[in-house]
Amino acid sequence: QVQLVESGGGLVQAGGSLRLACAASGSIFSINAMGWYRQAPGKQRELVARITSSGSTNYADSVKGRFTISRDNAKNTVYLQMNDPKPEDTAVYYCNAYDLVHNYWGQGTQVTVSS
Repeated sequence: QVQLVESGGGLVQAGGSLRLACAASGSIFSINAMGWYRQAPGKQRELVARITSSGSTNYADSVKGRFTISRDNAKNTVYLQMNDPKPEDTAVYYCNAYDLVHNYWGQGTQVTVSS
């Protein structure tokens, strides 16, 4: 089992910056990849960014060049640096961990971008 706790959400102005953090605990040795997903009202949950255990990253086209995913292995924490956020980035952001069998999810953190 893996437990995920997100932090760092809130209200941010368009063009500002915000950093989300996701602390993992439990069977972290089994994690193959971690990522951030988001879900806006009335929309499906979508991948925002993902980082594998080898350090490979991938991003949704809509956030490329603006968001950066990174990790601190010593702290078992993954970050999402959100630069130049736009109102359309408003959503609940969920941390995800994948161990090749299971998907684990955090409780979600609200990000609201004001114009």
